Parts: sequence; structure tokens; C-alpha cells
Amino acid sequence: MATRHTAGRTTGGGQQPASWRDVRPAAVVLLSGPEDYLASKAAEAIRHQVRTAQPDVELVRFDAGAYEAGTLTMHASPSLFGDWKVIEASGLAQMNDAFLIDALAYLSDPAPDVVLVMRHSGGNRGKKLLDAIKATHATVVDCQPLKKDAEKAEFVSTEFRLARRRIEPDAVRALVAAVGSQLPELAAACQQLTADTAGDVTVESVEKYYGGRIEATGFKVADAALAGRTAQALSMLRHALATGADPVPIVAALAMKVRAVAKVHGVRGSSMQLAKELGMAPWQVDQARKEAQRFSSDALARCIRALAEADAQVKGESRDPVYAVERAVTVIALGDS
Repeated sequence: MATRHTAGRTTGGGQQPASWRDVRPAAVVLLSGPEDYLASKAAEAIRHQVRTAQPDVELVRFDAGAYEAGTLTMHASPSLFGDWKVIEASGLAQMNDAFLIDALAYLSDPAPDVVLVMRHSGGNRGKKLLDAIKATHATVVDCQPLKKDAEKAEFVSTEFRLARRRIEPDAVRALVAAVGSQLPELAAACQQLTADTAGDVTVESVEKYYGGRIEATGFKVADAALAGRTAQALSMLRHALATGADPVPIVAALAMKVRAVAKVHGVRGSSMQLAKELGMAPWQVDQARKEAQRFSSDALARCIRALAEADAQVKGESRDPVYAVERAVTVIALGDS
């Protein structure tokens, strides 16, 4: 047992799924679920922890779908030098019978100096093995996709917190709206913003790097609304929603544009001076100033309230998110009318 503790390996967990961020090496680890990014990060964390404790650890990988009988037993057998091994078996969702038989046998007597990491992306294939793994109280890491914007926002916030950086809440929402469909892309965006920016990460930072990737339709609707073209803005909005556009990034685009208008509203100074002070490009200042001419302070406040309500309603607080976005577009387009 002393060897196990030296390598940082635990003897198993409870029935609660382990977090992919906090997973520890164990005799048997099951990475369960279709999200490959989370599974790969969990496997990477396990390898790193074992290598930190046992620099000479051997890494063995094979595919359970193309498995040859006896492979697991051979690699898990003690070596002459007593070295640790990390064995990674992928493709359990397509496992063949040979792997099923050998894995079931291995679970009854795991090797003492081996960390076996198995990857199952979902489906019913191998259910007998999955049940057996869970019955042994092995570590199970839940690798389910992050489907809700709130889950993706939490992911982004945590990435920045672990990097010891602060990101504004509005910037989190903007980043999710821009690149949130695929988790690897979202993680890469967090890393880029961490590396390429200084200080707090703001909405302007996100717009600078990823503004062009936010649903283009959202910016077209926002441009029409801020120009006071009510009929055009509503027509474009309804067409976008009817063809499957997500209302969340549309609201995010509206919010970005209105926020820029609010920053320059009633502020004096040259475009270059304000661009430096506000963290905007000079052309953005010029455009926002032009758009700001249609709004009094009271009208701008109404727009911000309407957008806050729309943001909450498209994220689950309303049964009719389409109405919420339409109302926000109408309020913005009307301005002081």
C-alpha cells in the first residue's frame, strides 16, 4: 500500500461521479460520457499526477474495439523493475468481446502499481462492464456536454479564476455567445484572452478578438435598431428566429452595441482620446457617437432595462423569448420617439 500512496493513487471513490477538474489517480478510472474534451483533460490530469510522483511511469494505450485477448493482462503484469504503469483503454463504446472478458477479470484483482483509465463515450455497448466498474466503487468521471449557457458561463469563469485573472460577467456572456458551441474552442478562447490581454477581461476584449464570430444576424438587427429602422430590424429578427437562429447571441449583440452607445453618450473629447480611455477603437467611438444622437439619457436607460429583461427571459425566465427580444428591439429602435 505504501507504493500506492507514493504514486498518489487512491484505492477508489464512492458512487458520486468525480469532477474532471479534481480527479485523482485510482486503480480503475472510468471516463463516462460523450464530451471528449472533458475526458481528455481528466486523462491528462491523471497522467500528470502519476508522472509527478513516478517520473519513470510507463504509458500504455490501446483501443477496446480492436483489442486482442490477453493484452490487458500482459501490460498490467509486474515488470522486473517494479515500474508504475498508466494504461489507457479508449473506445469502450465499441469494445469487442475479448476486451469485455479480460476487463471483467481484471476488475476482480487490479494490479497494485497500475492506473487503468477507461473511456466510454455512451451507449449500451458494454453495459455489463460499466455496471461492474461502478460496483467496485471505482472512480467515475462524468463527461457530459455542457449544453446550457449557464454551464458554459461557469466553465469560463472557472478557467479565468484558475488562471488568476478576472473576467467581467458581461464578458463571460459575450464569450459564450461568440464561441460557446464547442467546448474545445471555448477553452482555447479563454487561454488566448488570458495570454494576450492584461488586467480585467472586458466585453471590449472579447469583441476585439471574437466579435466577428458572434451571430452576424444579431449585429445586423442591432445596427438597424440603433439606426431607428424599426420595421427592418423586426423583419430581420423574425426571419432569423424563423430560420433557427438562437435568440441568446442576438441579445448579446444588441447589448454590445447599446453598451458602446452608453459609454460615449454625453462624453466630450476626440475620438482618439475617448478610444484610449474607453478601450474602444476610434471607429467604434465614431459609430457609437453617431448612434447616441438618437437617445436621451432616459431613452438609453429604457433600452438597458429592456435588454436586461430580454437577457433574463431568453435564458429561461420566460415561455416566450421571441416576444422578449422583439420588445427590446422595438424599444431601441424607437429611441426618444
